[in-house]
Amino acid sequence: METHRSKPKTLLFVTGTRADFGKMEPLAVAARDAGHDVHFWVTGMHMMDRYGLTKVEVARTKGVGVHEFVNQKEGDPQDQILAKTVMGFSDFVAEMKPDLVVIHGDRIEALACALVAATNYIRSAHIEGGEVSGTIDEIFRHCNSKLASHHFVSSKDAKTRVMKMGEPEDAIYVIGSPELDFHSAPSGVTIDAVRDHYDLPAGEFGIVVFHPVTSEAETMGQQARDLFAALDASGKSFVVIAPNNDPGSSDIFDVLNDLPKDRFRILPSMRFGHFSELMKNAAAMIGNSSAGVREAPFLGTPSLDIGTRQTNRAQAPSLRSVAAADRAGIDAFLAEEWGKRYDRHDAFGRGDAAARFADIVSDAAFWEGDLQKRFHDTD
Repeated sequence: METHRSKPKTLLFVTGTRADFGKMEPLAVAARDAGHDVHFWVTGMHMMDRYGLTKVEVARTKGVGVHEFVNQKEGDPQDQILAKTVMGFSDFVAEMKPDLVVIHGDRIEALACALVAATNYIRSAHIEGGEVSGTIDEIFRHCNSKLASHHFVSSKDAKTRVMKMGEPEDAIYVIGSPELDFHSAPSGVTIDAVRDHYDLPAGEFGIVVFHPVTSEAETMGQQARDLFAALDASGKSFVVIAPNNDPGSSDIFDVLNDLPKDRFRILPSMRFGHFSELMKNAAAMIGNSSAGVREAPFLGTPSLDIGTRQTNRAQAPSLRSVAAADRAGIDAFLAEEWGKRYDRHDAFGRGDAAARFADIVSDAAFWEGDLQKRFHDTD
């Protein structure tokens, strides 16, 4: 099919966490290199000291605009964060007038910005819609899909789900998971450099990332106690990345603060190149981060998914799932999977999502058509 290149456009990427920035950055850089005027609107956890003040990671991106907005203080409920973000983003886009707003996934900031884009008839693209999990995050994700005008999904299954929501097939593009672009390339650092930078102990290590589940906030402290008691009893060493700022995070932090410091190195965040190199060299990945069900299998690192946060999100030969209270299941994973390597699992892409994204948004056909949403029935 013949394509015609569009004029350069202004693309505004919304990022609220270190995780979604890892997925957005490859897309933004590819769009920048294709000649578009690229900007980041930086908010959420990025602006908070407790979570590593990761806005500095965004600021390192060359050749893009960076605009910061504080949308919360510690302990704010999700509905208030939503309201503050809607107000701040509405004011910003009224002045900037972007051609395309790019949001990711299932975070409250993405929902707020998707609402603003839809109500102001601003073209918007949702990254990684059509996926399932076991929590309220899935509700936010599906809301974002309904609000967005364009969809960049990670798999054919995701495309089918977005179509079942009434979205037109010609507005859905299967590009794979964009964070895999980053992991498919050399990290730019050595594992020794990572150890030196973060003062990590010598020897084998596992990575643990355990986030709160908003619908289970009251039990997150006990889940964390169960999980880390099992890991502590193993005698193994772990690098622990701090949880995100969803309700229940303070109870997880209370557990982390009591762990033995000689075997648990707790970090608020990591640079993306360093984290990629760490995952490539880890004996295992444990927790409930999407990195454990998507990135770890891509890298061939065995992973153990804990609890409900990623329920039904992905399947892979290197992936197991247990409840936090399942000591026997955790012990079995550590005994049987620790240090194993698997073949690369590429069900969610081969690391070329960014190039596909840039080609699509650079095609004049992408910018055609009105923004009036219509429900499209599937056969």
